[in-house]
Amino acid sequence: MSKNFITADGSPVGAVGQGTWYLGENPATRKAETEALQAGMEAGMNLLDTAEMYGEGAAETLVGQSIRGYDRAKLFLVSKVYPFHAGRRDIFTSCENSLRRMNTDYLDLYLLHWRGRVPLAETVACMEELKAQGKIRAWGVSNLDTADMEELFRVPGGTACATDQVLYHLGSRGIEHDLLPLLRRHEMPVMAYCPLAQAGRLRRGLMAAPAVQQAARNHGATPAQILLAFLLDQPGVIPIPRSGNAAHTRQNAAAARIRLTEEERQALDRAFPAPAYKTPLDIV
Repeated sequence: MSKNFITADGSPVGAVGQGTWYLGENPATRKAETEALQAGMEAGMNLLDTAEMYGEGAAETLVGQSIRGYDRAKLFLVSKVYPFHAGRRDIFTSCENSLRRMNTDYLDLYLLHWRGRVPLAETVACMEELKAQGKIRAWGVSNLDTADMEELFRVPGGTACATDQVLYHLGSRGIEHDLLPLLRRHEMPVMAYCPLAQAGRLRRGLMAAPAVQQAARNHGATPAQILLAFLLDQPGVIPIPRSGNAAHTRQNAAAARIRLTEEERQALDRAFPAPAYKTPLDIV
């Protein structure tokens, strides 16, 4: 994927990562969710993304329980700090709490979850201190649009940012207008959250779209796998779908083997074209 996504033992991360939003919050589903995360790791999905916001630490705890018995150096663990914890007063405590819940002594990547009132320069300085302390190997941001990223790059140390994690899927392609080209110029990969869209009418519309259905039939795949294959077809993009079901997780991993044809790409593009103008960054 990128020099920005290399595990501590020097291995690249899998093409598809694992999200954890809404996982870990229900004791009745914890066993199935643990098995899903472990199935993903065993299928090569060694990037696990979480946040202190998710269930107020419940998802981080789930990750910590799920990775027990696995070689930590082969995993790539990502968490995110609340924007109101991203200053000198709170970020070090937040990081320590995340490490404790995740049963690890370092994060491979620590993200500012979204932009708040703490100056970017202060957050960057704190992130660099966390790196120097060995608490994190790299830092990045989430939900920052083009103007925010341009401002970040002007901050001392801001070009050390490893990624911008944003909402991106076939039905939400606004980042292709200016944000994605900017990040590519900086050789910065994008982490795509909600790559299968959230539940509801939009997700159903994507899954049922004739272009998606036809591509799924062509490859003996599911519509969800085609949505992931669309993102995997974009240079410098790593999707992080969430799944609490081991079978679905294995299907997500298998999407990395799908190679869309030019005809399929064109059909998907016609059905869900990228906007030809600047649009606000989608945030869920």
